[in-house]
Amino acid sequence: MSSAALEKLDWDHIDTILLDLDGTLLDLGFDNDFWLDFIPSVYAASQALTLEQAKAVLTPRFRACEGTMSWYCIDYWSRELGLNVEALKRTQAERIAWLPGAQAFLKRLRALGKRLVLLTNSHPQVLKIKDEQTGVTGYLDAAISSHVFQAPKESELFWKAVREVEPFDPQRSLFVDDSPPVLRAARAAGIRWIRGVRRISAAHGGQARPLRDYGDIPAVESVSDLDPGLPWTDGRHGGLEEGAGHPVPSVPPTVEGVDDSHIRPAVLR
Repeated sequence: MSSAALEKLDWDHIDTILLDLDGTLLDLGFDNDFWLDFIPSVYAASQALTLEQAKAVLTPRFRACEGTMSWYCIDYWSRELGLNVEALKRTQAERIAWLPGAQAFLKRLRALGKRLVLLTNSHPQVLKIKDEQTGVTGYLDAAISSHVFQAPKESELFWKAVREVEPFDPQRSLFVDDSPPVLRAARAAGIRWIRGVRRISAAHGGQARPLRDYGDIPAVESVSDLDPGLPWTDGRHGGLEEGAGHPVPSVPPTVEGVDDSHIRPAVLR
C-alpha cells in the first residue's frame, strides 16, 4: 500500500486523463491467469512436461523480460514457446472483463468534457481482442500502444515519443496505472498528477501477484475512487451504475495499432 499522502485532485486544472488498460480499467485477473496458469499448462502439454516442470522453466524466462518490449509482445512469446499466443488468447477471451466502476468513471469524465487517452503496453492484437469483448476504445478519445514506438511505458523514450502524437500538457494531466515502475517513469516525465491502482482484479483478493509496493506514489483502490467532486465516489451512485448514464460517444476514437472497421485509422495507438 502506498504510504504517500493522497492530495485531492484539482479537476478544474486537469484537461487530459491518461489511463492504463489492464489492472486499471480491465480486470488483470485475465492476464494473470493466462500467463501464470493457462500458458504453463499448454506449454507443459506441448513439451511433455508436468505443470510444475513447465512453471519452473517458464518463470525465470518471464522474469528476465519484465519491463521490456519482449515481455509485452505476443509475437516474441509465440516464437519462444512454439505456441500461437494470439489464438490461445482468443480461446480465453470470454474471461476479459471490466473492473467495477471503471465504465461509470469514464462516462462521468466524458460528461465533464475531459480528454481520455489510453496508454498501454498491450500488444495491438491483444488490445483488439479486449476491445472486441468490452468496447473499451468506444469510451476514449485515443488509444496508444507502446508497441508503436517499440519502447515500453517504463522507458523515458516512450514518454518523449507519446508527446509527439498526443500533445497533452503534463501539468494539466492525470496518469493512472497499476505499475510502480511505469508510474515512476511518468512522474520523471513531468506528469503533474499520478495515481496508482491497488485493486487490479476481482479475483485473488483484488491484489497483484505478487503484491505491489507503490512507495511514495499516491494510490487508490480503484479508478472510481478518483472522485471529480461530483455526487458519487465509487461508480455506484448518482445514477451511473455500469451500463447506465451518459451513452458511449458516437464518434470513434483514434487508435493506432488496432485494425478494426469501427475505429478510424489513427495518429495514435
